[in-house]
Amino acid sequence: MKLSRRHLVAVAAAFAGVPRLAYAMTPRVLSWDDLIPPGVPYSEIIGDGEIDEINDTWLPVFDENATKLNAALDGAYIKMPGYMLPIDLSAQGVTSFIMVPYVGACIHVPPPPANQLVFVDSKDPWPGTDLWDPVWVTGRMTHELQSTTIADIGYAMFADKIEAFEW
Repeated sequence: MKLSRRHLVAVAAAFAGVPRLAYAMTPRVLSWDDLIPPGVPYSEIIGDGEIDEINDTWLPVFDENATKLNAALDGAYIKMPGYMLPIDLSAQGVTSFIMVPYVGACIHVPPPPANQLVFVDSKDPWPGTDLWDPVWVTGRMTHELQSTTIADIGYAMFADKIEAFEW
């Protein structure tokens, strides 16, 4: 069987896109520092704050850098670790949560800045028995500043996959 030059070029062009397609579905692994835009040090996000003497807590004062988001992550397919603060919890498990960088954030201490919080929705519930354990969340991230009664949140994602974080 003899193939024409045009046919060979068409087949080569079709296969040239295959590695890119596989690469596009490989999530970019992020750390919490990646959520802060390049050039904005974490130390410039939180100001001095003030003491709430009645409740015996420290209330951080965030500056404008706390709501600056990393535009390169809008639409990115990512995987990152974190802890769950459940929003929608049923007998089947958690389907919506705020992912936070450290255990107990937003519950016993003031919330982190908006660019350190991710609102996550998932079709598949995460078991309600494992809420204090860190997880890996994989999905498409968007940046959308939203205010809730719990905290201001800078990022959102729909989880394709949630799995236990193994040290």
